[in-house]
Amino acid sequence: MTSTQPLSFPRQSARTQRFTLGAPRAFTVSPDGSRAVFLRSASGTDRSGLLWVLDLDGNGPPQERPAADPRELLGGGAEKLSAEERARRERSREGSAGIVGYAVDRAVELAAFTLSGRLFTAELRAGTARELPAPGPVLDPRPSPDGRLVAYVAGGALRVTGAEGEGDRALAEPEDEHTTYGLAEFIAAEEMDRSRGFWWSPDSDRLLVARADERDVRRWWISDPAHPDREPAKVAYPAAGTPNADVRLFLVTLDGQRTEVSWDRKRYPYLARVHWSAAGPPLLLVQSRDQRTQLHLAADPESGTTRTVHVDEDAAWLELFPGVPAWAPESSHAHGFGGGRLVRIADEGGARVLAVGDRVLTGAQLQLRAVLDIGESDVLVSAAAGEEAAQPETGEIHVYRVNELGVERVSQGPGVHAAVRAGGVTVLASSRTGVSGASVQVLRDGKQLAVVASYAEQPVLRARPTLTEAGERRIPCAVLLPSDHRESDGPLPVLMDPYGGPHGQRVLAAQNPHLTSQWFADQGFAVVVADGRGTPGRSPGWEKAIAGDFTPTLDDQIEALHSLAGSFPLDLTRVAVRGWSYGGYLAAMAVLRRPDVFHAAVVGAPVTDWRLYDTHYTERYLGDPGVHPAAYAKNSLVTDDGLTAAEGPARPLMIVHGLADDNVVVAHALRLSSALLAAGRPHEVLPLTGVTHMTPQEQIAENLLLLQVDFLKRSLGLG
Repeated sequence: MTSTQPLSFPRQSARTQRFTLGAPRAFTVSPDGSRAVFLRSASGTDRSGLLWVLDLDGNGPPQERPAADPRELLGGGAEKLSAEERARRERSREGSAGIVGYAVDRAVELAAFTLSGRLFTAELRAGTARELPAPGPVLDPRPSPDGRLVAYVAGGALRVTGAEGEGDRALAEPEDEHTTYGLAEFIAAEEMDRSRGFWWSPDSDRLLVARADERDVRRWWISDPAHPDREPAKVAYPAAGTPNADVRLFLVTLDGQRTEVSWDRKRYPYLARVHWSAAGPPLLLVQSRDQRTQLHLAADPESGTTRTVHVDEDAAWLELFPGVPAWAPESSHAHGFGGGRLVRIADEGGARVLAVGDRVLTGAQLQLRAVLDIGESDVLVSAAAGEEAAQPETGEIHVYRVNELGVERVSQGPGVHAAVRAGGVTVLASSRTGVSGASVQVLRDGKQLAVVASYAEQPVLRARPTLTEAGERRIPCAVLLPSDHRESDGPLPVLMDPYGGPHGQRVLAAQNPHLTSQWFADQGFAVVVADGRGTPGRSPGWEKAIAGDFTPTLDDQIEALHSLAGSFPLDLTRVAVRGWSYGGYLAAMAVLRRPDVFHAAVVGAPVTDWRLYDTHYTERYLGDPGVHPAAYAKNSLVTDDGLTAAEGPARPLMIVHGLADDNVVVAHALRLSSALLAAGRPHEVLPLTGVTHMTPQEQIAENLLLLQVDFLKRSLGLG
């Protein structure tokens, strides 16, 4: 007998991986506009991703068809992931299974991907897939632009094989256990959004290959206390102020000849971006360690010498953006850009703008976020409303076409929009507040060709966020009240639910980002999500107001809370806060330093001692700890001397941390707990065995929500 009782929201959210399973993603459009390729699992609870093709140029309407099914390719067997593949997925926060990523040739006719560390390719026109013989475990396979070869990494070596599986050979092999070729080092993958370590030439005759040497990076040990018989995992972790991996770049021919690409690596050690297209020579973006200076370098593909194309400098730091730098292609249009012109996003005149060559094409009306595609006559970008926008458009992200004649919005209606474009075809994904998930349209010349089906489940609840601005600083906020709330019910206990830090926008004009907050609201809270200074989407000055000092992120949570109390039923005598990662740090800081405002906190995977977090992130905001020790002492919750700047009275804390976390290691939580105990402050610690910085395990994710609600109600004296 089967139960027909619907799932609770916590269990449904966990089982569907926050309603992402079954949703189409990772689109690629062929340059002739004849097909779109994407990933999607078979249902809203199926973790195994399939590779799909949407045919757009058939005799009838567009048709979807699977090009690769993991169950068929593995013969129904279970996946087995290598430690290297698990680490790659952790860096990209990838919690699903099956085909989780793929790469294609220039014509988008051949796709390459891995399953269980084995190499597979799919002929996208024919819809057939097969395994190629290769030493494993295989990482990051990528076809050559002409589709004749596939390059991949195995055992730290960059290898290449024919598309039919012939002639497999190593092009660059590691000299010792400390070096790898073709892989992104930890810092690049975790903080720079550079997940790859090799790039094909447009002529398919050579590759740019990154060599990472981690011998000087300090080793940390991630143990599993629940299994004392298991040896701890050794990881190379570059904590603030300590050595990074030494990264070099080589031009490697198909017969294994190599030429080093030269630049001043001592002054500019970070290899942040690499771009190689037919529009120009190899293009590198390299940064100084303090991230206040970066060079755009053009490399000679024969000699490896470089010349400076452009220099950026910033007194605070320089952000990195998706899709840039790149070259504009040659144009046959009257209003084209012309080949060899550098496309970049820059902070100039207080605005985040798009620049092509020497021309800045946008102003303070837009806050640029990413370059999505560079055409012959325009650039497709993602952007939010800037400081000088006519309307604040709180939480909205739109897609725009930009050229020298002006700016045109492509996406329509309030929401969060993203796009992929090629061959006159645009795939536009739009999320809105009124419906769950994203609708995906396929457009040709602005007219809808197809809608890509989503198999994602519909949530058992509906989020009802009120998007607004709070306080004199106009802090973007979302307020969520219980679904059955009536005006006569009176003030509600408050739960602040922020991330509140760099690169973590939470106030979005979409349904799914607010579902968990709505569930907490339905437990009897008024939930407030506030994106204060330091969060993205507003202006460069807004983000960089935290340079050297994270405390404005707490100040803005308090300003938002007090401002919103004039318009919403907020009981300021019962205020709790919860958060994860930076949000966990912010939650702990709230109750330790402002117990007059906050009365309880759920502190998830918090950074508590900034000396223990990584170089590229931490030094960007706080500098080198050897040079700026006071900044680290001020912004850390604990130091060698115990709690920092803790105020009375003591407030209840629940500290939650995954013991397998290799990003924010559990030492952060243990040091906080030890300091709280030494100070006589009561608290609870919830260690999660086998859990990393993500919590993909279904039972753990569900019970975490239930335990948090129980703790919050107990701590605030709620019945």
